Amino acid sequence: MRVFVTGGTGLIGSAVVAELLGNGHTVLALARSEASARAAEKAGAEPLRGGLADLDVLRAGANRADGVIHLAFSNDFSSADAVANAVAEETAALTTLGAELVGSDRPLVTVSGTPAAPGRASTESDPVPTDGPVGGRGRTVTAILDLACRGVRSSAVRLPRTVHDNGQGGFAGVLTGIARQSGVSGYPGDGAQRWPAVHARDAAVLFRLALERAPAGTAWHAVADEGDPVRDIAAVIGRRLGLPVESVPVETYGPLGPIFAADQPSSSAYTRATLGWEPKYPGLLADLENLRP
Repeated sequence: MRVFVTGGTGLIGSAVVAELLGNGHTVLALARSEASARAAEKAGAEPLRGGLADLDVLRAGANRADGVIHLAFSNDFSSADAVANAVAEETAALTTLGAELVGSDRPLVTVSGTPAAPGRASTESDPVPTDGPVGGRGRTVTAILDLACRGVRSSAVRLPRTVHDNGQGGFAGVLTGIARQSGVSGYPGDGAQRWPAVHARDAAVLFRLALERAPAGTAWHAVADEGDPVRDIAAVIGRRLGLPVESVPVETYGPLGPIFAADQPSSSAYTRATLGWEPKYPGLLADLENLRP
């Protein structure tokens, strides 16, 4: 299958591209810079120059492919406006990709976060949030899944709060970055809230399986660790960086503060049983041992 991938040179995207190429697919990768184009080419993909805001380029990429995996997102969480702009850009891009695939029965695999379910681990049947700082992403993904009734084999891979590789990535990566800047490895509240996690290379396998097998209109959980307490995550970060570990105000995390403070474990039991996905790479706490001071 020839697959058009957005975000193919990031932490998750590079793992997805390698997984696709290693399993007989070819990849057309959106590349917003010359450096990204070189990275895609080096990985074995064909670069297509353009960014997420270049809707004509997205249309061309979708038309040249047998399927699409969308991963690109600006990941600018510096302010509420920045988050809103990133969500709006992604919404326009996904709407464009979906419209190009209507009536084709080709797969469109997109991404969202795992939802929170008070008092228990969330499952694949729980709806994603459609309000809050990133609620717009939930609304957009829901609209993409609804394209199942218009001849698109759409599916969503829900990623946990941290997708990691070699100690880098996700919300744990945000904690690490703030710790390096502030001199304190912090966690909001009492740190008992749990975050699910997955290794990037395990997540990549699930993206491929969704592309190849997922029925239209379905959602899947790329969750390996159901939920590590945030204070345990901060403790490893603090030990590896030689920093004190302590509770910090929720406001430390800007617009993501309410999400960081929430307990949000998640299950992937249905995904594993249905698609045969089985994570095999190190869990988050073990992977964070790779952090360097």
